[in-house]
Amino acid sequence: MPVSVPHVRGLSPWRCESRELTVARAILPRSLMEAARVILHVDMDAFFASVEMRDDPRLQGRPVLVGGAGRRGVVAAASYEARKFGCRSAQPMVHALRLCPEAVVVAPRHATYVEVSRQVFDIFERFSPLVEGLSIDEAFLDVSGSERLLGTPRQIADAVRKAVREETALTCSVGIASVKFLAKIASGMNKPDGVTEIPAGKELEFLTPLPVGALWGAGPKTEERLAQRGIRTVGDLRRLGPSTLTSWFGAQGAHLYRLSEGIDERAVIPDREAKSISNEDTYAHDVVGVEALKRCLLSQATRVADRLVAEGLRARCVHLKIRDGRFVTETRQCTLPEAVDDHRAIYGAACRLLESVETEGRSFRLTGVGVAALEEASAPVQLGLFDAVGSRGRAPGGAAAAPLRKDSLQAVLSAVRERFGHQALFPGAAGSERRGGATGAISHTRGAPPAEQAENPGPDGPRKPGRRGDGGEGHR
Repeated sequence: MPVSVPHVRGLSPWRCESRELTVARAILPRSLMEAARVILHVDMDAFFASVEMRDDPRLQGRPVLVGGAGRRGVVAAASYEARKFGCRSAQPMVHALRLCPEAVVVAPRHATYVEVSRQVFDIFERFSPLVEGLSIDEAFLDVSGSERLLGTPRQIADAVRKAVREETALTCSVGIASVKFLAKIASGMNKPDGVTEIPAGKELEFLTPLPVGALWGAGPKTEERLAQRGIRTVGDLRRLGPSTLTSWFGAQGAHLYRLSEGIDERAVIPDREAKSISNEDTYAHDVVGVEALKRCLLSQATRVADRLVAEGLRARCVHLKIRDGRFVTETRQCTLPEAVDDHRAIYGAACRLLESVETEGRSFRLTGVGVAALEEASAPVQLGLFDAVGSRGRAPGGAAAAPLRKDSLQAVLSAVRERFGHQALFPGAAGSERRGGATGAISHTRGAPPAEQAENPGPDGPRKPGRRGDGGEGHR
């Protein structure tokens, strides 16, 4: 069942994930931080070729080679059908076509791959603020400490795969481990569209039978030199000990020994600045009608506002994302006259954006509300002509003034929801949507259990199994 998760690009989406902890993971030794580490390596399956096969159904099931077709052309990517014939990336195209004469050669579309990569990384960043890209189609995610919010590491990996499949019609494979290099090895063990988990404490058991070449830094020449001495597996190498390996290979030998012990102290370092905060939901049953869509937007605007308050930010730009049952995605955005962190302002802007979307005769499987143009909440705010005197900045006489009442209200609402769960206190929608606008009405409900809070049943009540959201629905 799809779950709704916070999306904070480059910033922590959870209060417990402080900036201090993020820094600590980057600098503290493994012995102090290892117990908490859960690293995912997500690798898209035959990325370029899969994008081409998705966009051209005639290629489905056929061996596809992406690359230059000339005599000096090189294979950029090979579909799994082509790989059965021995075709691989970086091969001369002429050689690949000798191996598989019936292969279809497709010219690369780099702009398309970059755009799809952005979509994929946006998905990754919903699950963790710590996302480190290795290339256009793979990344590390540090999901340590997220079990209460997102489930077990395996459940998180499955949720990532499901989101990628539903939103891009592509597949990815995931490796789960306590360190980066093991997670990367694991992601290649069950391709395509698979998950391999190396439980904490089982690292040596996993590593011992692997060939030496599986270790980072053990290239073909090193592997050959070790094979000449009868060293073929990671277990063989580990038994040599650090002194012997250092005498043979210098610093590289010490590095290989540490890897053979499952030691990799490198942290996952995010490499993209915080530029936006958004929240998206994919629904088990399509949403029909403007009023139902507005209920979805109200919930999402509220969650986005809570994140702004938690991070001490305001936003000046609001954007809307909506996808119908035929997988057609539309986006809209607008700029506000002043930066806000108020759910009512964000919701109102989202509703105005929705007015420009043709909804008649369409059903919708995904909605999303986001904000951009972020600034610190402490930044100066331009006073409106009719703002109460002293409501911002300084009161008459130079004394510090109390914040505007709406800011105080938003902070209180956000704090209550953070403490007791999103459904503990939320804005009323029924009356406001009958009138077509947002109000400040407040509804109350008893706190729901965490798992229920994480799910979004959509505007019509709890989800039922089956139909949309089962995975694979997005494939063309």
